Order: sequence, then C-alpha cells, then structure tokens
Amino acid sequence: SYNQIEKVTGLKNLKVLQKVDLSCNKITTLQGLEEHDLLEVINLEDNQVAELSELEWIKDLPLLRVLNLLKNPLQEQTGYWLSAIFRLLQVTDLDLKKVSVEEKVSAVNEHDPPPEVVAAQDHMAHVMFNMLQPQRVLDSTLPGFDAPYPMLVLLGPLACGKRQLSHKICRQFKNFFRYGPCHTTRTAYFGEENRLDYYFISEEAFHKMMKAGKFIATYKYGGCRYGLGRDTVESIAREGLATCVHLEIEGVRSLKNTYFKPRYVLLVPMDKGKYEEHLRRTGLFSRPEIEEAVSRVGTYLKINQDFPGYFDAVINTDELDEAFTELSLLVQMYLGL
Repeated sequence: SYNQIEKVTGLKNLKVLQKVDLSCNKITTLQGLEEHDLLEVINLEDNQVAELSELEWIKDLPLLRVLNLLKNPLQEQTGYWLSAIFRLLQVTDLDLKKVSVEEKVSAVNEHDPPPEVVAAQDHMAHVMFNMLQPQRVLDSTLPGFDAPYPMLVLLGPLACGKRQLSHKICRQFKNFFRYGPCHTTRTAYFGEENRLDYYFISEEAFHKMMKAGKFIATYKYGGCRYGLGRDTVESIAREGLATCVHLEIEGVRSLKNTYFKPRYVLLVPMDKGKYEEHLRRTGLFSRPEIEEAVSRVGTYLKINQDFPGYFDAVINTDELDEAFTELSLLVQMYLGL
C-alpha cells in the first residue's frame, strides 16, 4: 500500500496468496488477481478502479470473502452496491460492511431474477395498470369461484405443433371453445395471418396497451414480447365460450399468478432429433434459435418432473395426428362429454 502502483503484476507465482493489501495506489484494473484461488481478502481502498466490469476478474475466486473498494470511482455509479454484490455473491464483507442474505437475494432479483420473480413482477404491473382504468364487471369472472372461467392453455417449445392443435381443437369443439390470439411484437412467420394466429403489433403499441391495462399476462421470448389481451378473453367469454390459447412456459408462469384457473396441457416432442430436423426443414429459424428450442424440450420435461401437477396433462407431439387424437379425448373428458 501507499505506492504508485498502477497495475497488479508480479503476483503470478504466489499460488498460496491469501490476503492482498494494495490500498492507496493508482490501480485501474483488477486484472492480475484472477488466478489466485486461495485469495480471501483484497483491500483496494483509495485506488482508481472506475468500472464495475473490472469485478469480472475476481468473480470466480472461490474463497474471496472480504473486499474493500472504498474511495474508488466505481462507487459513484448508480446501483453500485447491489451490482457489486451480484457479481461477487461469495463475498461476506464489502467496503467494511457486512453483506446480508437479504441483500444478496435483492441483488439476484434485480440483476438476474428467477423466472417466478419475473412472472410475479409482470402480474403486479398488469394489476396496477388495470386498477388505474375505469372498472367494470368482467364476463370471464361470472361463473364464480367454485366454477372458474374455463380456459384451455396449450404450451410447449417453438413450433412443436401447439398453434395447429389449438386451431383444430377450436374447430372440433366450436360450440365450446374459441381461439384467443395473443399480441406479439415479432414479425409473422410464413403462413401466419394477423388476427388469426397473432395480433402483430409494434413495440410502441405493445407498451401503450400494457400501460392501458389491456393485458392479463405478458412475457418475453426470443427478444420479442407476447401478451394475452384482456379484451380478447372478454369477447370470447361474452359469447358464452371458453378461450383456447397457446403460450411458452414464461407466459404460463405469468398466467398462474392471475385469478384464472386454466387447464394446462404440455405439448412436447420427445424425439429431439426428429424435432430438430423439423425445425430445420421449416427454414424459419436460425441455428441458435433451433438449438435453444431443442434445449427447452429438456426444460419443459424437467419442470414436469420436478413440479408434479404443474401441468394437467403431457402429450407427445412427435406425431401430430396422434397428438390431436389424444388431446381431443382429453378435452372431451374435461368437458364431461
């Protein structure tokens, strides 16, 4: 400490180093500390570290517990405290203060929130925006709490057949169901029609609808926004019909926070190789999009395994005709036919 040191050098061979005091110097980067797995204490008070990204150099130090960055320019950045904690969750003392468990939870919820937290925040936003609008009796609440408004939600990974099956179910059971298109900011794929498959709208229009309390649930997938419109469900309910809608898992998490109690049917291709080939043949998706979609098959199956009852039923969509037959029988059972 108390020198004119500008870079952390010369420590490479000190493999058992546990504590470093480099306070009161002119250090701007933490590069040079990253390979010291036994390092427990780092004192960098009164230096010139200005960017939070510098913490990436020491984020993987498994035993790091104490870090002092007082009197460094990075402390002046907005949200410094939680950002630093999030990058260094192993640290117990930061800038001569104890880091609490609650602060670590807050840091994770702010910078990388679990899906359930994202869904809960989404729901709270829609409730708030809706409360700011003139209130009216909703047709979808009329059946009562003992018999909630009937809704069928088909969910599954990208292009697994849920769109086609949604339309087929609504055609077969036209006296019971009507398809409810979601709103989305993505562009239409080949063969999709506006108002029939989705309401394709701009990002600006989507946010305008959101602030006007127009959505029951929204979610983000593939960099695009999706939303189940309140007016969509209400218009179907006024006809005395149930809504059939298809979503990704993010939308289901959001919808599960509402007063709706849908039947959730998971549609999932079990043969990943066949599914990947199907995605490739469509010519609609990039290689990263295909890889992401195939990986989500495992995600869906893990949710079904880890949370029994999260989905009301699971149907294999390797063969869509067989899947439709199974889904049709399931719907007949739900309707008591």
